[in-house]
Amino acid sequence: MTKKKTEKIDALIFIDTNIFLDFYRIRNSNVSLKYLEEIEKHIDLIITSSQVEMEFKKNRQAVILESISEVKKINTNISVPAILSDSQAVEMILKSKRKIEEKQKILKNKIDRILKNPIYNDPVFKSLQKLFSYKSDINLNRENKIRFTIRNLAKKRFLLGYPPRKKSDNSIGDAINWEWIIKCAETTGKHIIIVTRDSDFGCTYEKESHLNDWLVQEFKQRISRKRKVILTDKLSTAFKLVEIPVTEEMIKEEEFVINTSLSSYNMKKIREAMQDFPERTRAMQEAFRKIADLNSRFHRDSDWNNDLNFDDPVIDPE
Repeated sequence: MTKKKTEKIDALIFIDTNIFLDFYRIRNSNVSLKYLEEIEKHIDLIITSSQVEMEFKKNRQAVILESISEVKKINTNISVPAILSDSQAVEMILKSKRKIEEKQKILKNKIDRILKNPIYNDPVFKSLQKLFSYKSDINLNRENKIRFTIRNLAKKRFLLGYPPRKKSDNSIGDAINWEWIIKCAETTGKHIIIVTRDSDFGCTYEKESHLNDWLVQEFKQRISRKRKVILTDKLSTAFKLVEIPVTEEMIKEEEFVINTSLSSYNMKKIREAMQDFPERTRAMQEAFRKIADLNSRFHRDSDWNNDLNFDDPVIDPE
């Protein structure tokens, strides 16, 4: 059975900050660079802003340190009993240990250079810097005077509680991005593809993303009922829709990052729940103690029992 070919659409792509940060989480550096290469080649299709740039640079160091934590987990402290110290196998192990330590040192030096001087040593930073500094009608940078209008609109929707907005949000960042997406759709006459894994834009169910109901309605009212606005959690899906080449390797690596991120998110929620567990347990114990105390009083207090006559007829209040 032949696969149904994806129909190309004339669209612009908004890439959220969390997707850019994934380039540090992809295991295969060639895949990461391939995605960045295609972004550079099709830079005229990418909606971006100084808001996205700020969020990327704000979180970049933390994600790098998080991504390299696995390197630190490799333990080379091996202790061997004296009776085995002269065996050939032990010699091989110690030789491998020295090689691992050498490679770890190289990695640590490389990380140090990436953190100290990213413009020269970090290929992800260098590539995205070209995007953020690119002069374009769909780049809301600090030189674009319309940014003040967009900010005012974002403030208004934030105060009214409009999406995209998380319950804990105390900034208008997502609102700025949405207002800028609307403006780009209005001025270019193109369809819009939003690539994000933030739940404030919508939800993902059975690997399919659905834009928030209000945002769908708002887009139709402010732009057009005929114009498309598509939400996806995969950059590869967005690329396919505008016929930017994507390899199977790129798709697999992105799937791995998504699954890993989802597992990390679930573990974080479990840890948060476990932190509250002792307090909740104490509250339940206190509630049971009070119930037991009331029950004891009920059976002990004869006056209270005598006042209760379960044989009295039920009187209809009417």
